[in-house]
Amino acid sequence: MKNARGPLCSIDVSDRTADLEEIDDVLESFIGGRGVGTKLAHDRVPFDADPFGPENSLYLATGPMQHATMSFTGRMSATAVSPLTDGLLSSNAGGFLSRNFTATGYGAVEITGESDELLVIHVTDDGVEFEEVPELEGSETTETCEYIADEHDLDAENTITIGPAGENLVRFASIMTSRERAFGRGGLGAVLGSKNVKAITFDGDSTREVEIPSLQMDVHREAAQSDHIMKEQGTTSVTEYANMVGALPTHYFSELTFDGAEGISGDAVAEKKYQKGTCSACAFACKLPTRDEESGLETEGPEYETVMAFGSNSGVDDIVDVMKSNKLCDELGLDTISCGDVVAAYLESEDEFGNVELIHDLVEKIAHREGVGDTLAEGVDRFHDDLGVENWSVKGMEFPAHDGRTLNGQGLSFATSNRGADHMYAEFYSLEYPLVDADKAFEKDGLEGKPPKVVEKENMNAVKDSGVICKFSRDFMTHERFETLLDTDYETLLETGGRIVTLERHFNNQRGFDTDEDTLPYELPDFDSALEEYYGERGWNDDGTVPTERVEGGAPADD
Repeated sequence: MKNARGPLCSIDVSDRTADLEEIDDVLESFIGGRGVGTKLAHDRVPFDADPFGPENSLYLATGPMQHATMSFTGRMSATAVSPLTDGLLSSNAGGFLSRNFTATGYGAVEITGESDELLVIHVTDDGVEFEEVPELEGSETTETCEYIADEHDLDAENTITIGPAGENLVRFASIMTSRERAFGRGGLGAVLGSKNVKAITFDGDSTREVEIPSLQMDVHREAAQSDHIMKEQGTTSVTEYANMVGALPTHYFSELTFDGAEGISGDAVAEKKYQKGTCSACAFACKLPTRDEESGLETEGPEYETVMAFGSNSGVDDIVDVMKSNKLCDELGLDTISCGDVVAAYLESEDEFGNVELIHDLVEKIAHREGVGDTLAEGVDRFHDDLGVENWSVKGMEFPAHDGRTLNGQGLSFATSNRGADHMYAEFYSLEYPLVDADKAFEKDGLEGKPPKVVEKENMNAVKDSGVICKFSRDFMTHERFETLLDTDYETLLETGGRIVTLERHFNNQRGFDTDEDTLPYELPDFDSALEEYYGERGWNDDGTVPTERVEGGAPADD
């Protein structure tokens, strides 16, 4: 099986040291990316670690496909204990960082400890340097990237950074790269903030050799030649269709359709798009550089989930207003999904849906923990009672679009996901709209026959996140192509993905997670029996915990 190459570069910011450790066995068993980050975290981070404590570690890793020249491979993964969910969580970002990361020659990078000064860490193939940057305290994404460009002649594509939200430990703070791409979900930006790390740069000329089959060029050519609608509208191409079938959350999840959907639709975004946008090596080019000529506002996106959170769910029907929310989140370092939902919850409590001035003010207040922003920065799960609103979260994570009350299999996968309410963990919505061929589709209603497919989708997405291969490759990457590119059979890939999911679950079990966390804020038909079937498919206990014998390498030493 193809895998990433190189040692672990373990960086302790408490004493500012960096050590190398061989992790060939981990790389060979877990491919790269999310799999490697999960295995390292499971074995090295204490089960009772405080997400904001020095014992929590952040793992960054790419996979074997970052050594390809194939479309859909400009991504990498970050893993840590989440301040939002309190469980082990991996987040994944596109852009241009991944090849600069592999150029350092490391298989993974670990950030642990806690610095007494605000730092930029420079990671190269020659070693690691620490730079104190008190002058960057409170700086936004662009300002930090400009500093690094001016002082070190390194681009935003070499850099990850946090904004004020990460420094202020907002529980859904993101890590930004390439200025506008985000390790968005789960608050990993706050993990770096807790360690007093403002930014990390990656540079080198030591990419390890990984031989990738020539099939990569077939995939790349097909991506280049495709006339897929995502090339013009990105993920917002689904907006009006989701609205039509009743799967577009509106007015803080109180409705499933939005009268103003046309104003925030894929067509509305495409009208503001002024050039092509892509990730490293990708000819699919589905990103959305947008500009409003009247105001001069420029941003990238918004993508569909942002359109939902700051659009329909907040009662906003003007794409320019959503673009501004998106821009603010990128500059301040905030996950647009959680932030938009948190804002929508506040709008619900104050009967202020559609108040754009208030929305943008709240985003600023959240990032700086000012006034009510300090409460909202904790996330819906922690403040919903105080505001008198429903708790629209799973495992502490706010909901994306693709509403499970309409797409019932997606609803089940929101509950089972180790990340919480996350649409990309299983990506089951693609089968229920459907966005796939009819022979692969499922009816929207009911859960019959869906638990085994949820398991398969979760497992294969763990492989994609370890490869690392973009999930929007679904129209181009068949099972056979995965087998060829990763040099193994499909069943082995599914088994590998299952071990990754199981390690995540086991870690979370040790933190108190069980079937009580696999819940939804709404009812689905036969949900309990579907959940029981899901556990059975995975070989887990009826209470959602992992039997000791199912844990990779047996029980950990302190279990």
